[in-house]
Amino acid sequence: MSKNIAISDDVYRALKREKGDRSFSEVIRDHLEERQRLSDVTGANILDRETYDDVKNEIEDLSHGTLSRLDDETV
Repeated sequence: MSKNIAISDDVYRALKREKGDRSFSEVIRDHLEERQRLSDVTGANILDRETYDDVKNEIEDLSHGTLSRLDDETV
């Protein structure tokens, strides 16, 4: 599955310079793996604040769903 995100022109140029033969997803994934925290990537201007908030909320929603399923299984 793919998603469209908006990034600033300067971030696009930086990613394009870095990507070489790799995909943009691979470049971003590498940065995420190196940094390990979403807030670190946001600080690098890879994700804008709105995208950060959306991703954070989705992670929280998914985590809540997982916890609910675990609770259901233990009852």
